Amino acid sequence: MTCEPVSGGGMPLLGTKFPEMEVQTTHGKMTLPGAYAGKWFVLFSHPGDFTPVCTTEFVAFAKMHEEFRKLNCELIGLSIDQVFSHIKWVEWIKEKLGVQITFPVIADGSATVANKLGMIHPGKGTNTVRAVFFVDPNGLLRLMMYYPQEVGRNMDEILRAVKALTISDANKVAMPANWPNNDFLGDKVIIPPPTDEKTAQERVKQFECYDWWFCTKKL
Repeated sequence: MTCEPVSGGGMPLLGTKFPEMEVQTTHGKMTLPGAYAGKWFVLFSHPGDFTPVCTTEFVAFAKMHEEFRKLNCELIGLSIDQVFSHIKWVEWIKEKLGVQITFPVIADGSATVANKLGMIHPGKGTNTVRAVFFVDPNGLLRLMMYYPQEVGRNMDEILRAVKALTISDANKVAMPANWPNNDFLGDKVIIPPPTDEKTAQERVKQFECYDWWFCTKKL
């Protein structure tokens, strides 16, 4: 099975190749996803520079940037503002709030990237909604989140999702609700269900199981 890149506009699909694109950022021109080959990256859009909710989000992302890097994951922001606006806003955040924005910010003035990735929703105006795209080291789109302009994102949840995806890939397991703090499983992970009767019978002897289709283990 091959994964074809997303083409044209509209909503991208999980499991497809993140579309190749050259972007202008506050750190210079970059090519995605190639610039982050071998790493995870989280691309997040914000409605506009010099706006209160977006400013709180940028500060929160900046303060957690090293936590993402520990997971071999980089951050990159985006809005349809011009690059000079991004640069001035980043300077303002450092001067007024004492926080250095260490990740690049894409200047998508023509909305090319925003339209390609489905970030502009007609019912929410002409600027981007708060979209989040998780791309793995192979350049595959693995998870998406969309928030309206009026609701700021939860950075702990975004970091949790990166951790969950990396652990899932490494161990071929799934994560329960609210992992690693599930109500009755705690930080245990879920074993994929068996695909034949023999494995189903053996499964309950190998792992902690509620039934053969619901088995868990602690990593």
